[in-house]
Amino acid sequence: MLSTNRESPPPAVGRAAMKKELPEQFKAHRHVWVFIELERGKVHPVSFELLGEGRKLADKLGVQLAGVVLGPPGEFTWFAIAEAFAYGADLAYLVEAPLLADYRNEPFTKALTELVTTYKPEILLLGATTLGRDLAGSVATTLLTGLTADCTELDVDADGSLAATRPTFGGSLLCTIYTLNCRPQMATVRPRVMAMPQRGNNQIGRVIQHDVPMIEEEIVTKVVGFLSDGLSATANLAYADVVVAGGLGLGAAENLNLVKKLAQTIGADYGCSRPLVQKGWMPADRQIGQTGKTIRPKLYIAAGISGAIQHRVGVEGADLILAINTDPNAPIFDFAHLGVVTDAIRLLPSLTELFTHRLSPHSRDKLAN
Repeated sequence: MLSTNRESPPPAVGRAAMKKELPEQFKAHRHVWVFIELERGKVHPVSFELLGEGRKLADKLGVQLAGVVLGPPGEFTWFAIAEAFAYGADLAYLVEAPLLADYRNEPFTKALTELVTTYKPEILLLGATTLGRDLAGSVATTLLTGLTADCTELDVDADGSLAATRPTFGGSLLCTIYTLNCRPQMATVRPRVMAMPQRGNNQIGRVIQHDVPMIEEEIVTKVVGFLSDGLSATANLAYADVVVAGGLGLGAAENLNLVKKLAQTIGADYGCSRPLVQKGWMPADRQIGQTGKTIRPKLYIAAGISGAIQHRVGVEGADLILAINTDPNAPIFDFAHLGVVTDAIRLLPSLTELFTHRLSPHSRDKLAN
């Protein structure tokens, strides 16, 4: 028999009740750091996006914003530093070593953890790229601190703690995570989630060079070759200015040709929602959404896509969203800027024909080339 006098469960504690006193060894941590991802002389754009976000956090905390550059001796690392200053950094930390020419987890983890241990940042941000995810995880593990991955929003709480928000439960909820009693507070952010800041003219600032002794023979992994993403056929949706995408509303795999034809006509890239990848209608590198690519185009045309929260997370940074769907109650109409309630299979050919006739000869020649 069940008892009717069961005690009620204790009320859930709030964030303030969970707050612990910051251990003494972490109270000297100050400033916001952004890891500047450098590959073969090229800075990944997500580093600039994070500098823009880091600038806001540093201003709220009243501290400095620093860019962290790890690379081989030479002009490329100094170019990365100059770019960090142009995008708002107050100072830069630099570790130069021949072993840092190509990314390997071991030397990069050693260099970054030693910088953190020596100069004690309060917040450390990295891009959620393949490199950034690998490095952030190993650095956080080595430092025994927390890491919030794939954040969609960063802010500073009233007591100065980093509030890192990310999707959870398959993207159906957003949660805000705090690292209350460890430092640094670490977070990764996927490319194109944060807006690109305006580039300034300042390319000069204080540079702190730090020497980290490393020996090749002590590193397990070796670089035997390098294949640039630019030589692969993988889609680069994240940086497309115009994107056309299809969803289950298209009804059949062959109807994706309507999406591709419109994209080709207007010089756009094309993608799809997750169900189409699950059906095998498109490859995974074309998937847009929380578990696919995050995009921030000037124009996004969503054809036959319902607009579930997982898809919304990946596209809501677009300047203009045009949604086409037969269901007037589809969630995508809640955040689209323009909506057309109709069958995308009928509208896409009309749009393609319309653009074909309205584009100037100059634009047609440019797209053809």
